[in-house]
Amino acid sequence: MSITVEQVLSALKNVEDPDLKKDLVTLNMIKDVAIEDRFVRFTLELTTPACPLKDMLKNACINAIKHFVDKDAEISINITSRVTTPVNSNSLDNIKNIILVSSGKGGVGKSTVASNLAVALAADGAKIGLIDADIYGPSVPTMFGLRDAKPSARETPDGKTKIIPVEKFGVKLLSLGFFADPDQPVPWRGPMASNAVKQLFNDADWGDLDYLIVDLPPGTGDIHITITQGYPVAGAVIVTTPQQVALADTRKGLAMFRMPGIDIPVLGVIENMAYFTPPELPEMKYHLFGKDGGKTLAQQFDVPFLGELPIVQQVSEAGDAGQPAVLDRQSMVAQAFGLIAGRIAQQVAIANASAPVSAV
Repeated sequence: MSITVEQVLSALKNVEDPDLKKDLVTLNMIKDVAIEDRFVRFTLELTTPACPLKDMLKNACINAIKHFVDKDAEISINITSRVTTPVNSNSLDNIKNIILVSSGKGGVGKSTVASNLAVALAADGAKIGLIDADIYGPSVPTMFGLRDAKPSARETPDGKTKIIPVEKFGVKLLSLGFFADPDQPVPWRGPMASNAVKQLFNDADWGDLDYLIVDLPPGTGDIHITITQGYPVAGAVIVTTPQQVALADTRKGLAMFRMPGIDIPVLGVIENMAYFTPPELPEMKYHLFGKDGGKTLAQQFDVPFLGELPIVQQVSEAGDAGQPAVLDRQSMVAQAFGLIAGRIAQQVAIANASAPVSAV
């Protein structure tokens, strides 16, 4: 007797997405089921191309069909993705999710983290943009080897001028560093800085993006308020280092996103410079700045701990050379960034599922 579509869907109702707490059929993640005798083919549509659970879900689907339908079934699963977006604004509807990378503290490696996460997500197949909103100390042009880059512009049919982001490593980029002399200070008051950052959102031709990552400046100032109150932000990622002097400021930065009038989901905490591992002794970890500071912060605020990033010479050298460290996919630090990038995409999907969402 041939297998039926109804049997397959019934079996797959036993496979639950552990993040969204519903089965794959109810979540409408099973598409295009086709059957020929004992050969079953369908598409598993995930909520992000960077889903860290894709292999687990694929294997669970195969096991469910073999257990509940036919142990001799031949199963082919095509994995795709359709990124969800929070429905809380009609603005920037070509950008599905805006993710803020924040710290409240300078010098914790926030720009390095933002740049490498953007490249990691792009490598997984997501459509990525990156805004360098640290107007007083833009680092992204250096980290992408674009210190001399100048974005072009085009005129729209209605007579407006749109900035064309620079693209490298699969990431669309805009930074105030592209428009200012890198050797000159930017002595702008808050409103001027905020208006400049707005232009990076409103006056740019970003095209369709799954994730727009925003590298925020240190502190909790005008630019933070402008972005959090003016745009549909999916969530914020907090970057810290383990020592108490960094955590004191990071706590304030995290708490800002929970203030009335802001109320942005905190996707989790990343502990950067968590430990030093010598290249010749990869199994060793030296905790130079203390241990588990980021993990403790995440526990205090009841948010996910997204992971640790080590201190390795490769990261600083790669940033100075304009080649983000994550490009070396086999390196320890690239694998750490890739894992954290997947967890962030995972948390965005969870945050979107907990509020009214729409798949774009």
